[in-house]
Amino acid sequence: MARKWWATSKVSKAAAAVAPFTSNTGMGQLGYFPAYVSGEARARAMQVPTITRGRDLICGTIGTLELEMVRHIWNGEELEPVTIAPRSWLQRIDTGNTNAFTLSWTADDLLFYGQAFWAITERTADGYPSAFTRMPAASVTLVDQPGPVRYGPSNQILFLGQPVDARNVVQFISPVEGLVYTTSRAIETALKLEQARYRNASSSIPSVVLMQKSGEPLSAQELEDLCTAFDLARLHNQTAAVNEHIEVKETYATPDKMLLIEAADYQARDLCRAIGVPAYLAGIATGAYSYTNSRSAREDLYLFGMRPLIQCIQETLSSDNVLPHGTGVRFRVDKYLEEMAGEDSSDSPQDTPDSGQENTQERLAR
Repeated sequence: MARKWWATSKVSKAAAAVAPFTSNTGMGQLGYFPAYVSGEARARAMQVPTITRGRDLICGTIGTLELEMVRHIWNGEELEPVTIAPRSWLQRIDTGNTNAFTLSWTADDLLFYGQAFWAITERTADGYPSAFTRMPAASVTLVDQPGPVRYGPSNQILFLGQPVDARNVVQFISPVEGLVYTTSRAIETALKLEQARYRNASSSIPSVVLMQKSGEPLSAQELEDLCTAFDLARLHNQTAAVNEHIEVKETYATPDKMLLIEAADYQARDLCRAIGVPAYLAGIATGAYSYTNSRSAREDLYLFGMRPLIQCIQETLSSDNVLPHGTGVRFRVDKYLEEMAGEDSSDSPQDTPDSGQENTQERLAR
């Protein structure tokens, strides 16, 4: 009996430790944009062109997808989604912003931080939400889950340092961890590599070594002055002059090697793997791999980059705290994939899919 009492006591203490906030003062901070932040880690990541390109491909495309409301009906074999009349907020999630803006930046939060938040600003008579506004993930603090890994919905939410009632917040929890936590080393490596390329880009000609062959040895200051004068002469003139005591030797550091092109390509491919975007979509040479047409490119972007985020948004907006049980929300992914079908049918023969290529249904089902 004592053992059972002890176990019950432990559970009660744990439950008390994560009791939800009753205050809702954080809602008063909504719309105060000067206090909003996007996060220093994200800002550094966006300085890398590969991440910028990958982010724009994933988040920008998700922002253009249409939403529809469905009800799942059993057809004798499986649950079949049937389109139904949408609630008003599907056409305008945030009354002050477009759906493209709201959905794109929600996907951005999921991509970089692994979580996103919408505050419920209005409700209908039946108690369900009718309007939302995005709460930037970098401005939200979870007291009961301080680490980068989420274990479930949070009960203790701070927005700009003020408590928010969790019942008035829709929490999107990504199935993958955010980029700022998983690729911080790769991002810093890319930034340092870019700094080295920037320094080397100031010289458009091969580097040289000035070697003193004879005469009185030059001091450290004299050698530095000699190098400075020589670099200045090469920068502004095609010809630089030295005396008979100095020999000029070219190194193997040619401009293409000084720009570290191979290292930059490798780092770009590494970041593409982290983001989930096929390297060729970021303009990176991928050797023998190539896509056959624009439709195949769209499928690859959806399968490798967008699908986890799309599924997260769909299932969150289909939860019982947003919509009545039995109804749900989904993106019109089929429309996105089929928009280019007409253009692909008129592609040149070399752009036609190979006979052994899988069709769209097989790829998506897998």
